[in-house]
Amino acid sequence: MTSSLNHVEPANEAREVLHYAVGKSTLGCILVASSDKGIAAILIGDSPRVLAEELRAGFPNALLRSRSDGRLVQRVVGLIEDPAVTFDLPLDVRGTPFQQKVWTALRNIPVGVTTTYSDLAARIGDPKAVRAVASACASNRLAVAIPCHRVLRNDGSLSGYRWGVQRKRSLIEREAASVRMRDHA
Repeated sequence: MTSSLNHVEPANEAREVLHYAVGKSTLGCILVASSDKGIAAILIGDSPRVLAEELRAGFPNALLRSRSDGRLVQRVVGLIEDPAVTFDLPLDVRGTPFQQKVWTALRNIPVGVTTTYSDLAARIGDPKAVRAVASACASNRLAVAIPCHRVLRNDGSLSGYRWGVQRKRSLIEREAASVRMRDHA
């Protein structure tokens, strides 16, 4: 008979380290967490403490390290405040192959353009996967960088948004204004 006591976990097993910082934008608090590969999370909320808890829940095996350097956060805030800014920072996108396909399609939607869940499902070649597409949008941990806020209901109305419908409305309005300014320049 073997015992589970015979298996000993290494004491210094390497754990992934995520560095994070919190800043402010006109949408509220912004938490940006990065790994060695790139930005792994961009979270929006009202409380730095709640955002840190959300990060911890989303990456339960990671070692989280607060960072005082806010340059990365300021780049993300810049994208929120001015959607015309090119976002060229590396991302550490984590999800199932289906989620990754949805998120890639979302990143190909131009600033100021919206789509529907049905259209997005068709765009990825799976027109019957509307609910799965909505679920992938809800699972997105990279607010703004993966623009799930650009997805609307089939009737064009706003639907749920992980970080609040009012923030979704604000992001869509900012993007539309940014496009109008660009077109009139």
